[in-house]
Amino acid sequence: MRLSDFIEFDAVRTNLAASNKRALMNQLAIIAGQALGMDSSLILGAINERERLGSTGFGNGVAIPHGKLDGLDRIRIFVVQLGKPIDYEAIDGNPVDLVFMLLSPPEAGADHLKALAAISRTARHRLMVEQLRGARSSDALAAVLVGADERDAA
Repeated sequence: MRLSDFIEFDAVRTNLAASNKRALMNQLAIIAGQALGMDSSLILGAINERERLGSTGFGNGVAIPHGKLDGLDRIRIFVVQLGKPIDYEAIDGNPVDLVFMLLSPPEAGADHLKALAAISRTARHRLMVEQLRGARSSDALAAVLVGADERDAA
Protein backbone atom coordinates (compact mmCIF):
# COMPACT_ATOMS: atom_id res chain seq x y z
CA MET A 1 0.00 0.00 0.00
CA ARG A 2 1.46 3.34 -1.09
CA LEU A 3 0.90 6.09 1.45
CA SER A 4 0.94 8.73 -1.29
CA ASP A 5 -2.10 7.12 -2.96
CA PHE A 6 -4.21 8.29 -0.01
CA ILE A 7 -2.64 11.56 1.11
CA GLU A 8 -4.65 14.68 0.36
CA PHE A 9 -1.67 16.69 -0.87
CA ASP A 10 -3.71 19.89 -1.31
CA ALA A 11 -4.49 19.77 2.41
CA VAL A 12 -0.93 19.14 3.73
CA ARG A 13 -0.05 21.84 6.27
CA THR A 14 3.18 22.95 7.91
CA ASN A 15 3.68 25.18 10.91
CA LEU A 16 0.06 24.70 11.99
CA ALA A 17 -0.74 26.45 15.27
CA ALA A 18 -2.74 24.48 17.84
CA SER A 19 -2.66 25.26 21.55
CA ASN A 20 -3.86 21.82 22.67
CA LYS A 21 -5.22 18.48 21.50
CA ARG A 22 -8.82 19.69 21.34
CA ALA A 23 -7.87 22.68 19.16
CA LEU A 24 -5.81 20.40 16.93
CA MET A 25 -8.69 17.97 16.43
CA ASN A 26 -11.00 20.87 15.54
CA GLN A 27 -8.50 22.21 13.00
CA LEU A 28 -7.96 18.75 11.47
CA ALA A 29 -11.72 18.35 11.07
CA ILE A 30 -12.00 21.76 9.40
CA ILE A 31 -9.09 21.05 7.03
CA ALA A 32 -10.57 17.67 6.07
CA GLY A 33 -14.10 19.06 5.80
CA GLN A 34 -12.98 21.74 3.36
CA ALA A 35 -10.96 19.26 1.29
CA LEU A 36 -13.75 16.70 1.15
CA GLY A 37 -16.74 19.04 0.99
CA MET A 38 -18.10 17.47 4.18
CA ASP A 39 -19.43 18.78 7.46
CA SER A 40 -16.41 19.13 9.77
CA SER A 41 -18.52 18.22 12.81
CA LEU A 42 -19.07 14.72 11.35
CA ILE A 43 -15.31 14.32 10.88
CA LEU A 44 -14.63 15.60 14.39
CA GLY A 45 -17.17 13.13 15.77
CA ALA A 46 -15.52 10.21 13.98
CA ILE A 47 -11.99 10.98 15.19
CA ASN A 48 -13.13 11.86 18.71
CA GLU A 49 -15.09 8.59 18.91
CA ARG A 50 -11.88 6.64 18.28
CA GLU A 51 -9.86 8.88 20.60
CA ARG A 52 -12.22 8.09 23.49
CA LEU A 53 -11.01 4.47 23.26
CA GLY A 54 -7.43 5.62 23.93
CA SER A 55 -4.94 8.14 22.70
CA THR A 56 -3.76 7.81 19.11
CA GLY A 57 -0.47 9.40 20.14
CA PHE A 58 1.85 6.89 18.47
CA GLY A 59 5.08 8.03 20.12
CA ASN A 60 8.19 9.82 18.87
CA GLY A 61 6.14 13.03 18.50
CA VAL A 62 3.68 11.47 16.05
CA ALA A 63 -0.10 11.09 16.36
CA ILE A 64 -2.38 9.07 14.09
CA PRO A 65 -5.97 10.07 14.80
CA HIS A 66 -8.30 7.97 12.72
CA GLY A 67 -11.91 7.12 12.19
CA LYS A 68 -14.47 5.67 9.83
CA LEU A 69 -16.89 7.99 8.14
CA ASP A 70 -20.01 7.50 6.02
CA GLY A 71 -19.90 9.31 2.71
CA LEU A 72 -16.25 8.65 1.87
CA ASP A 73 -15.51 6.94 -1.42
CA ARG A 74 -12.02 5.84 -0.39
CA ILE A 75 -9.37 6.13 2.33
CA ARG A 76 -8.00 9.64 2.87
CA ILE A 77 -4.93 10.75 4.83
CA PHE A 78 -4.31 14.31 6.03
CA VAL A 79 -0.85 15.29 7.21
CA VAL A 80 0.05 18.31 9.35
CA GLN A 81 3.24 19.48 10.97
CA LEU A 82 2.70 21.64 14.05
CA GLY A 83 4.69 24.81 14.59
CA LYS A 84 4.97 23.95 18.29
CA PRO A 85 4.56 20.49 19.86
CA ILE A 86 1.50 19.94 22.05
CA ASP A 87 0.57 17.50 24.80
CA TYR A 88 -1.40 14.71 23.16
CA GLU A 89 -1.37 12.07 25.91
CA ALA A 90 0.85 9.97 23.66
CA ILE A 91 1.89 6.47 24.62
CA ASP A 92 5.46 7.60 25.37
CA GLY A 93 4.36 10.80 27.15
CA ASN A 94 6.14 13.03 24.63
CA PRO A 95 4.46 16.00 22.95
CA VAL A 96 3.27 15.67 19.35
CA ASP A 97 4.27 17.78 16.35
CA LEU A 98 3.49 15.48 13.39
CA VAL A 99 -0.04 14.28 12.73
CA PHE A 100 -1.38 11.81 10.17
CA MET A 101 -5.19 11.78 10.25
CA LEU A 102 -6.70 8.73 8.56
CA LEU A 103 -10.33 8.69 7.46
CA SER A 104 -11.87 5.59 5.91
CA PRO A 105 -15.27 4.46 4.67
CA PRO A 106 -16.98 2.13 7.19
CA GLU A 107 -16.50 -0.90 4.90
CA ALA A 108 -12.72 -0.41 4.57
CA GLY A 109 -11.83 -2.77 7.44
CA ALA A 110 -8.66 -4.49 6.21
CA ASP A 111 -7.59 -1.55 4.05
CA HIS A 112 -7.99 0.80 7.01
CA LEU A 113 -5.60 -1.41 8.99
CA LYS A 114 -3.16 -1.55 6.07
CA ALA A 115 -3.20 2.26 5.84
CA LEU A 116 -2.52 2.49 9.60
CA ALA A 117 0.40 0.09 9.13
CA ALA A 118 1.81 2.18 6.26
CA ILE A 119 1.62 5.33 8.40
CA SER A 120 3.24 3.58 11.36
CA ARG A 121 6.12 2.35 9.16
CA THR A 122 6.81 5.96 8.22
CA ALA A 123 6.42 7.12 11.83
CA ARG A 124 8.93 4.52 13.08
CA HIS A 125 11.59 5.54 10.54
CA ARG A 126 13.63 8.06 12.54
CA LEU A 127 15.34 9.72 9.54
CA MET A 128 12.00 10.10 7.75
CA VAL A 129 10.45 11.72 10.82
CA GLU A 130 13.39 14.13 11.07
CA GLN A 131 12.92 15.04 7.41
CA LEU A 132 9.20 15.60 7.97
CA ARG A 133 9.98 17.86 10.91
CA GLY A 134 12.55 19.77 8.85
CA ALA A 135 10.16 20.51 5.96
CA ARG A 136 9.49 24.24 5.84
CA SER A 137 6.65 24.24 3.30
CA SER A 138 3.71 22.07 2.36
CA ASP A 139 5.45 21.19 -0.90
CA ALA A 140 8.61 20.11 0.94
CA LEU A 141 6.57 18.03 3.37
CA ALA A 142 4.72 16.40 0.46
CA ALA A 143 8.03 15.59 -1.25
CA VAL A 144 9.30 13.84 1.89
CA LEU A 145 6.08 11.82 2.05
CA VAL A 146 6.44 10.70 -1.57
CA GLY A 147 10.04 9.77 -0.73
CA ALA A 148 8.71 7.51 2.04
CA ASP A 149 6.89 5.45 -0.58
CA GLU A 150 10.01 5.23 -2.72
CA ARG A 151 12.01 4.05 0.30
CA ASP A 152 9.41 1.42 1.19
CA ALA A 153 9.27 0.17 -2.43
CA ALA A 154 13.06 -0.35 -2.56
